[in-house]
Amino acid sequence: MMDDVYFKRIMTSILLILLIVMAFFLVQPLLLSIISGILLAFVFSPVYDWVYKKTLSRNLSASLISIFLILIIIIPFWFFMPVILEQSFGIYQAVQAFDFVTPLKTIFPTLFSSEGISKELVSVLYSFTTSAANYVSNAFGQLLLNLPELTLQLLVMAFTFFYVLRDKEELIIYIQSLLPFSKDIENKIFEYSKGITFSVLYGQIIVGILQGISVGLGLYLFNVPNALFLTLAAVVFGILPIIGTTIIWFPVAIYVLITQGTLPAFGISIFGLISNFLGDFLRPWIVARRIQMNSALMLIGMMGGIFFFGILGTVLGPLIIGYLLILLEVYRNKRMPGILIQPTEPAKT
Repeated sequence: MMDDVYFKRIMTSILLILLIVMAFFLVQPLLLSIISGILLAFVFSPVYDWVYKKTLSRNLSASLISIFLILIIIIPFWFFMPVILEQSFGIYQAVQAFDFVTPLKTIFPTLFSSEGISKELVSVLYSFTTSAANYVSNAFGQLLLNLPELTLQLLVMAFTFFYVLRDKEELIIYIQSLLPFSKDIENKIFEYSKGITFSVLYGQIIVGILQGISVGLGLYLFNVPNALFLTLAAVVFGILPIIGTTIIWFPVAIYVLITQGTLPAFGISIFGLISNFLGDFLRPWIVARRIQMNSALMLIGMMGGIFFFGILGTVLGPLIIGYLLILLEVYRNKRMPGILIQPTEPAKT
């Protein structure tokens, strides 16, 4: 009798594992869209709670926010994509025509004293900038070629977003029922997981977007060519920890100083410094009382995530590492280690 029960358990476990593997391969092409919908539901959850208090209808509240989300994705894509493509090509042409040698010789005279070294450095610089501009232009071109697939992915993300937003409480209860931990450990895992997710999405992503927009305002006000494309680049680098928007606005300010004069360059620098201020002061304020990851660890997570998941890896990479550290600490039955991941104030237990 015991052998029969044991055999049934083994067969049930094997069948469950097979079904999980088959389900994974089934949803794998849509996995990033599903994860994106879940993460966006987390971001818009406070908005949903506010709308629900007004409407008292879960379906209506989730529908309104889903429509709003689709509009803020489609409208910028529809209007700005042609401009971004045009400006990326414009930057490519400007890079080809711009004289890098003269300003570099002025700044680093000893480095360019040898004619051979000078030619080699200029060749490498031109090759790098040309390859980077080509890569970006091709990436935007691929977006347009894959428009039908992107539309399908957007629909999957929207449906996931709607149902997770509407049924989030039931979903959390269901996930807790699957965890093989005590109630106290479950609460601790969810508390730290929510803190990590909040820290990455709001502290890193939202603040990075605000930093990029700040740089973009300066570029538009002082009529910098291809400002929309440069703003998008500033947003991307603003999201990346340690790097920041300085890698965009500082070279642009130098370029403007050479081509347009002191006043526009000074103005762009002011907006760049405002962008840095947002990163240095707004980000710590947003993640206060939340779990905070070590910046180097977050950067590693983002870089690895980009290689593995593409652009969505900037979010998924740090989250995966953060959740892993949480589970390791639960396994060790100790508090968060201060060097890698820590609450900004003592966690409540």
